[in-house]
Amino acid sequence: MTVYSKISEDGKQLTISIEERFDFSLHQQFRAAYHDNVTPDLTYILDLSKTDYMDSSALGMILLLKDHVQLHTGTLIIDKPNDTVNKILEIAQFHRLMTIT
Repeated sequence: MTVYSKISEDGKQLTISIEERFDFSLHQQFRAAYHDNVTPDLTYILDLSKTDYMDSSALGMILLLKDHVQLHTGTLIIDKPNDTVNKILEIAQFHRLMTIT
């Protein structure tokens, strides 16, 4: 279980990638991936393409990220969730709160 973050070369996009399980054990790593970045109008990409499990605490962490993004007038996109993770996001109606591609 690992969290990776990378800022684009132009400084306009921050990509946060979660591998394997996205659960409470990643809370500190996940928060550290975005917390110190206060760049206005930044696009945050949450890459879930390699995430194979997500629990309710992960949903809460995504909501905290969403609050951070809105505070700094950014945009949040959840990118490439697999079918299982996408189903969890649909049940939680996250498609109404943010863009899921």
